[in-house]
Amino acid sequence: MAVAEGGPAREAVPEFDIFLSGTVFLDIVFTGMLGPPSGGHEVWTDGMGSSPGGVANLAVACSRLGLRTSLAAAFGGDVYGDFCWTLLEEAEEIDLSRSRRFEGWHSPVTVSLAFDDDRAMVTHGHPAPVELDALVAHPPTAKVCFFDAGSPRPPWLDGAIESGSLVFADAGWDSTGDWDADRMRAQLGGVHAFVPNADEAMAYTRTDSPGAALECLREFVPLAVVTTGSGGAFAADNTTGETAWAPGIPVDVLDSTGAGDVFLAGLVVGTLRAWSLQHRLRFANLCAALSVRDFGGALAAPGWGEVATWWAEVRDAPRMCKDYEFLNDVIPPGTPRAVSRADATIGLRRLPPLPTSPSTKETL
Repeated sequence: MAVAEGGPAREAVPEFDIFLSGTVFLDIVFTGMLGPPSGGHEVWTDGMGSSPGGVANLAVACSRLGLRTSLAAAFGGDVYGDFCWTLLEEAEEIDLSRSRRFEGWHSPVTVSLAFDDDRAMVTHGHPAPVELDALVAHPPTAKVCFFDAGSPRPPWLDGAIESGSLVFADAGWDSTGDWDADRMRAQLGGVHAFVPNADEAMAYTRTDSPGAALECLREFVPLAVVTTGSGGAFAADNTTGETAWAPGIPVDVLDSTGAGDVFLAGLVVGTLRAWSLQHRLRFANLCAALSVRDFGGALAAPGWGEVATWWAEVRDAPRMCKDYEFLNDVIPPGTPRAVSRADATIGLRRLPPLPTSPSTKETL
């Protein structure tokens, strides 16, 4: 706590709005598939995109919505690692001061196959040369921190909670099949928000509907949210006494990879701005819906420009005008930051232009 000379004590301003740690993958996404591949058959697709993935999905989504974002992760000493590092640090303006590059270690890679509004994934990778916790021995101060509650609770988390950070958590699929509710409750000690999808929530709570699962999970954390994809999201905020459901927004789905991370980023933005629970859910649903229209991974995340464009297109529709009128007060003024989208490849060489022929002069 800093004390101004001759004045009252002032709380130190956090360095960042959100701090994250985790694994960054190179995501290679194939779209346009009519079905999954089968033995002995070659499947051609009409769409492919390459993008940082894993924890980078949430980091990029937060940064594009204007949050000062810091990320701790290991990056491979290969072209994939160079691509992800450069894109995240320079194009997406994410702080990587607590990240490290490791020569001789290759980047984890995930291939995502999108079909029937779903996806299948294949991943290859090896453990990083150092434990992730070693990179986060002294995490930066942040208004919000994120961790995966399906993984061991990181040592730095309790200190972040004590310093005043709001912790948001989700949980991946439990490959053991145990879905141990007592273990999850212990994982969530001191955590502010838990945001599982409906299948995960119902498995942990042994319930048969997202609403019933929410009633159980609201005993775990102050803010419980259960997402149901295109079916919207249910939430209960014990700090405000609000409960809400917000429907999803119908869009043409290209790839749903990373949509849950984009939803979480929208929820964090609304929470930091003290929006009503209904507005937080509507905004998070909107961000997720905008993301599935493009190739998944981090680069599908919308920025404020995409939000503003969508609002300009639908604001005259009666339902949308009523439900999303609050966007008039929250979309930042001015020209939004331009964002990039996934390309089919990485490191495409930029060849110099061909030399032009010297102009000829007529000889008199």
